[in-house]
Amino acid sequence: MLSTIDIDRIIEMAWEDRTPFEAIEFQFALPEKEVIILMRSQLKRSSFNLWRKRVNSGVSHKHRSKQSLEMTRFKCSRQRAISRNKISKR
Repeated sequence: MLSTIDIDRIIEMAWEDRTPFEAIEFQFALPEKEVIILMRSQLKRSSFNLWRKRVNSGVSHKHRSKQSLEMTRFKCSRQRAISRNKISKR
């Protein structure tokens, strides 16, 4: 059972274009199909449809096969460390 904090973080990671489904599975043991089910249950229908359209477009890098070889990080190098769904201060 996922906590509210975990669900919020999974949704945040799912919305990020550069975060692949493999990163979500690595951190939360939640495969792509279950992420889709979670997003469908937590988002409004219109938001879910926009997310699915974006994931399946050429813009998103949600699948490892769509990422370039030099992309080796799960997050942007300029992104601050995130702890408990809050951005840490430097």
